[in-house]
Amino acid sequence: MTPDEADHLKSKAHWVWRETLAIHRRAPETRIASSLSPIEIFVALYYGGVLRFDPQEPLADARDRFIISKGHGSICMYPILADLGFFDREELMRVCMRGGILGGIPDPIIPGYETVNGSLGHGLGVAAGTALALARKNAGDQQAFVLTGDGELHEGACWEAIMFASHHKLDRLNLVVDDNRTSMLAHTKDVVSLGALDQRLESFGWDVVIVDGHDVEATTAALAAMKARREGRPKALIAKTIKGRGVPGLENEALAHILAPKPELLDALMETRP
Repeated sequence: MTPDEADHLKSKAHWVWRETLAIHRRAPETRIASSLSPIEIFVALYYGGVLRFDPQEPLADARDRFIISKGHGSICMYPILADLGFFDREELMRVCMRGGILGGIPDPIIPGYETVNGSLGHGLGVAAGTALALARKNAGDQQAFVLTGDGELHEGACWEAIMFASHHKLDRLNLVVDDNRTSMLAHTKDVVSLGALDQRLESFGWDVVIVDGHDVEATTAALAAMKARREGRPKALIAKTIKGRGVPGLENEALAHILAPKPELLDALMETRP
């Protein structure tokens, strides 16, 4: 990656951060803290050349599949999809409003979203099935990606999918864990500790890498390398992130998931520069 390319990714990440704050300012029912931790992951996937997609034909058969299992925490995807031409930028002004297509919980009415993403714990299974289907079709180098939160991995269905993927040697499956260590009502370790998550996944036969999820260069490189590996094992990238990143009162707060920053704080933060 050249210095100019790295600067471009960093600039996009900060722009998405500000735009996400602006969306929450207009639609306070959106989950802001959960949507600030995966920003660099989305930027790496969409601007870093990792995912294969076509904004003019979002369901093109040749695309990579990306299942956003933690849908409530992907409001930061809205400005990215608008910027890339999946839908008109004016939709960003109608989030959670009558007549708009962008809700507090995204669904497939939004170009660029593959699945309904309300109830947690299902996305990994869908992605595993998708990866199996791509393998059975011998679909070139197409792959399936899925984003979950670490709290979502408390769901038993996730571990069924983890075992299924290993059993079927799904090396077209790429799991990205937004590991912000905070679930809905407490820090994850105080609800059900996942311990050394990398070792747990490895014990199930997965290929696992850990990265600083807010280092957009490192995250892009790790995602690209993960996609390139095809060694008969499903792959996972554990991205260490911060829930509510950049917003005082949300960072490292156990209840960040359900807190809403004051409008005047959001206004001040949106004036910040990289």
